[in-house]
Amino acid sequence: MWVIGIFTLLTGIVGVSNIMFVSVRERTHEIGIRRAIGAKPRSVLAQILAESVAVTAIFGYIGIVAGTFVLQIIATVIGDVEGFRNPTVDISIAVKVTVALIVAGAVAGLFPALKAIKVKPVEALRDE
Repeated sequence: MWVIGIFTLLTGIVGVSNIMFVSVRERTHEIGIRRAIGAKPRSVLAQILAESVAVTAIFGYIGIVAGTFVLQIIATVIGDVEGFRNPTVDISIAVKVTVALIVAGAVAGLFPALKAIKVKPVEALRDE
């Protein structure tokens, strides 16, 4: 069961990373302007990582809520079956998932963020 979860998490990391790469590419001009007026590479890096963690956390929580809701519906439909009796989300697991989502979001945003800080302001402004 953990293998499926790990592969799902890795797939999510790849998906969020692709989204962040597209976001960085579309905002190259904006990043160039920020760098030209004095933004430090660290602030650009922090912004991209924060966005990545936020996207991962928000949609991760939506997934937890949706999954719990679907389990509740299944339990109602199929009745008193051992595996679906009173489905709940354990708080300790929710905390662990929160930590995993934050780490996954940071990993997913790392490479796009590194690409963003390599943007040279002059080239970014010329691209537009």
